[in-house]
Amino acid sequence: MLPFIRSDLAQFTAYKPHPSSDKADVATQFDRLDTNESPYDLPPELKEKLAWTYQQVIETNRYPDGGHETLKNAIAEYVNQSAALSSSLFTTANISVGNGSDEIIRSLLIATCLGGEGSILVANPTFSMYGILAQTLGIPVVAVGRNETNFEIDISAAQSAIEQTQNPPIRVVFVVHPNSPTANSLTEAELAWLRSLPEHILVVIDEAYFEFSQTTLVGELAQRFNWVILRTFSKAFRLASLRIGYCVAHPETIAILEKVRLPYNLPSFSIAAALVALQNRTLLLQSISQTLSERAKLIEILSQQPELQITPSTANFIYLRLKPNGFNSQEVALKTFHQKLRTLGTIVRHISGGLRITVGTIEENARTVNRVKAALANLSS
Repeated sequence: MLPFIRSDLAQFTAYKPHPSSDKADVATQFDRLDTNESPYDLPPELKEKLAWTYQQVIETNRYPDGGHETLKNAIAEYVNQSAALSSSLFTTANISVGNGSDEIIRSLLIATCLGGEGSILVANPTFSMYGILAQTLGIPVVAVGRNETNFEIDISAAQSAIEQTQNPPIRVVFVVHPNSPTANSLTEAELAWLRSLPEHILVVIDEAYFEFSQTTLVGELAQRFNWVILRTFSKAFRLASLRIGYCVAHPETIAILEKVRLPYNLPSFSIAAALVALQNRTLLLQSISQTLSERAKLIEILSQQPELQITPSTANFIYLRLKPNGFNSQEVALKTFHQKLRTLGTIVRHISGGLRITVGTIEENARTVNRVKAALANLSS
C-alpha cells in the first residue's frame, strides 16, 4: 500500500466492468445480455442528425453548456408529460443532470454524509454502486436483507438499523424501483415505510427502469422535500455510451447538488444526444412494447424448466435462480451454468445467487432460450 493512500482503500473492491463493455474481449457474435442496455442502437436518421450537429454546431474548442438549461427544460417537460402531471409542476429548478446517474449518486453522498456526518442504508441485493461510491468517500454502508421469495426489503431490519445506527447516523436510504438485479417494484408496504421516514433522512428512489415499469413516484415529490428521483438515458433512450443521468427533487436540494457537481460535467455531444432523444422520444420508446412482450415470453418459457425459479419482472431484464433441490452446491452449479451460457454465446450477469438476463431482440431471446436449455442439460448430465 502506498504510504500516501487512505488505509481503508486496501480492502476496497472496485466496480468491475462487465465483460460486454470490453470490445476486445467480446466477439461480435456474442449476445450481450448482461448490462440491461437497450438491444437497439439509435435509428440511422438520428445518428445522421447527431453527426450533422457535431460537424456544424458543436465547437470542440469551447466548453460545453455548463448550466444545462436547455436540456433541463426538455427533461422537466418529459417528466411532467410522462407522469401525466401539470406541465408547470416541475421546472428546470427541479432538475440536475449528471455524467450518468453515478455522478449524481456521488454528489448526493458528498452533500449529505461526507466528513463523518452520515452513513447510508441499502437492501441487498441491489445496485452495487451505492455502496461502492460511499466506500470511495469513506462513508459507512449499512446493509439489510430482502425476503428470499419476493425480494421485498426486510423493513423490520431496516427500521431497526435506522434507530440503532449512530456515529454516524443513517442519513440516506437508497432504493431502486424496480430493483436491480431482482426486477421487482416497490410494494405498498415498502412505500408506506419510505413515506414514514423522518425528514432528516434523504430517500433516493432510483427509477432507471421507469420507461419499462411505467410506475413512478415523481408525483409525490411536491409533498416530500426529502425525496429524490433518479433517472437515466442509458436504458430505454439507448444512450448508454454517452453517460447521461438526471434527478428530480426539491429546488433547494437541486441548488446544493449544483454546488458540488463538477463544472462542465456533460460533453456537448452528450447534451445534444439527450436533446435529440427527448425530441424523438415517441420513436425511441416504441420498442418498449416489444421488450415487454419478449420479457413475458421469456418468463413463460423459462418458467417451464423444472430446475429454474423466476421472479416476476417490471424491468427490461429477468432474474432467475436454480431451485435448491437439484444440485449439491447451488453456487458451484450456478457458476457452471453461467460459464456454459457464455461458452454457447450468451453473456449474462452472475450476481447475488442468481443470473440477471437482459431482454434482447427477438433473435437474441430465441437463442437465449435454447442456450439456457442446453446449459441446464449440461448441468444435469
